[in-house]
Amino acid sequence: MTWLVIIVLALLIPEILSTVLDSRLGRAAAVRLESGAVEREDQVTAERLRYLEDEVDRLASEVHRLNEESEFLHKLLAERGRDASPRIRPGDPDS
Repeated sequence: MTWLVIIVLALLIPEILSTVLDSRLGRAAAVRLESGAVEREDQVTAERLRYLEDEVDRLASEVHRLNEESEFLHKLLAERGRDASPRIRPGDPDS
């Protein structure tokens, strides 16, 4: 019984393939492969990937620069807090 099912399926494979390949979907896939549209899409994808990688590098350097500026400002504020010079407050009668 199982041999009969296997033989029937084996005989139906060419019929199924011809039906699929003769359909609109099969024809569209064939035209796409023949025209090289896949290669152009790969090139567009590669260009987009290169652009995104460059943008990530630029953003990483910008974050690094901002981090350095932040550290510098924190050091300045810390030194200013340790400074022993008197501060004149608004509304102080000594000013």
